[in-house]
Amino acid sequence: MIRVTVFADSKQHYTGIQMLGHAGLADDPQEGQELVCAAVSALTFNMANSVEQFTEDSFEVEEEETSGSFQFRFTSDASSESQLLMNSLVFGLQNIEEEYGEPYIKILFEEV
Repeated sequence: MIRVTVFADSKQHYTGIQMLGHAGLADDPQEGQELVCAAVSALTFNMANSVEQFTEDSFEVEEEETSGSFQFRFTSDASSESQLLMNSLVFGLQNIEEEYGEPYIKILFEEV
């Protein structure tokens, strides 16, 4: 399962995201797991690349493919453009969660 934690401040502005895990096990294929992994990866990397390409905002990214770990956090206040990109990411992830749910993806929100 992909566990997603979305971090937001007290004003509900997104400050980062953390993901851990995979949608399924390679030796126990389940219908939809590859689609979920691909969709989550595409949305997440597109958001990070878009923040880098289209904004001046500073951020940090850490990833580790084997464990499925991905961490993204803004290191300063995020611009309205970055907030829109984060909103789009969260919207897309929530749609995946609604469609496939457990055992593939679980999204939690945490105030920081």
